[in-house]
Amino acid sequence: MSDYKYKRVLLKLSGEALMGSRSFGIDPDIPQRIADELKPAYEAGVQIGVVIGGGNIFRGISGAAAGMDRAQGDNMGMLATVINSLALQDTFEHNGMECRVMSAIEMHQVSETYIRRRAIRHLEKGIIPIFAAGTGNPFFTTDTAAALRACEINAEVLMKATKVDGIYDSDPVKNPDAVKFDTISYREVLKRNLNVMDSTATALCQDNHMPIMVFNLDGDGIFDRALRGEDVGSTVVDE
Repeated sequence: MSDYKYKRVLLKLSGEALMGSRSFGIDPDIPQRIADELKPAYEAGVQIGVVIGGGNIFRGISGAAAGMDRAQGDNMGMLATVINSLALQDTFEHNGMECRVMSAIEMHQVSETYIRRRAIRHLEKGIIPIFAAGTGNPFFTTDTAAALRACEINAEVLMKATKVDGIYDSDPVKNPDAVKFDTISYREVLKRNLNVMDSTATALCQDNHMPIMVFNLDGDGIFDRALRGEDVGSTVVDE
């Protein structure tokens, strides 16, 4: 445990990551890959909370763009995150990792209701809380939910797993000359509109001095290396 720089973290995963090579839903190999990445740190005693999006099933903002009421679409999106959270829970438990799905929307038959003090107690007991249903409110993204939960559980860092290996000044997929930042301030992220997380999430982290680490989870041992403080991505910090 002493080898780890971070002892309590919040990991934000995108729902789209669960699709793998599919166009919709969940590729069973992806939750297993995530479990494989988290298990060494879990067994070493690192306290890990997880927030996962629902974009592989439904995105409220896309529904709104198609004419659906935004609040209704967001409610559907929050339920999609519960499905993903239950899938992760099943995989984690099959790998000997004790966890609890904690939902911001009450659904007692399938999850615990999110209570901050209970979530912290789970972490202290070596249980992974998977925070589902966003903030429980429409108009807030799962990025904002991740920032909120990270602050509430007193995480040392908010870790966001993405498709790229850090933060760039432009889209590295479209621009081969894009420049990567090792560290960057919250102010610069907002000023440059870099879309690391949505502006509400970034501002919340800025106000609470919550570092944001952005990295690509697709690599053997990358999560463990990130926890040890190795340079595996980009970090958003105070100026």
